Amino acid sequence: MAGVSDPARIERLHAAACRRRDTGYVDPDSGLLVLTAWYLRSRGYCCGTGCRHCPYPPDEQAAAGRKPASSE
Repeated sequence: MAGVSDPARIERLHAAACRRRDTGYVDPDSGLLVLTAWYLRSRGYCCGTGCRHCPYPPDEQAAAGRKPASSE
């Protein structure tokens, strides 16, 4: 995960939040709310903004307007 100091910690936070069926969790590095895959899936569609835990396949993300990742 780009920009994340401890990916294993993020995965633990995300897994715990999904088990509780939380909408999201607070990123310990940025302090921002990160939406869980559980919540994103429950909405029923991809918003195309590149959510960290997006549960939708790349073709659905592209159809929703997500720009391809930069190859830099």
